[in-house]
Amino acid sequence: MNKRNKLLANIAFIALSAILLTFLLRAPAETTAKLPSDDEHSPFFTMGKKEAESHCQSCHNEDEVQFPADHPDKNRCLFCHKRQ
Repeated sequence: MNKRNKLLANIAFIALSAILLTFLLRAPAETTAKLPSDDEHSPFFTMGKKEAESHCQSCHNEDEVQFPADHPDKNRCLFCHKRQ
């Protein structure tokens, strides 16, 4: 590879990196609520994700704490609601 091709490759790499960095820096802030650090949720911080998620629907259901109408799949709570 001659010097000109190396220079073009470097410029392309820098341009692509700048575009990617700009895209990542402009991403919106995370808006999903985190798992609360209260007495009701504290046992779930020590469990595995799947085990903890198996308990969510005992309170988060149509009768108690309802989901918004546009809420996604209700079986993967800790996929979006991260532990603090």
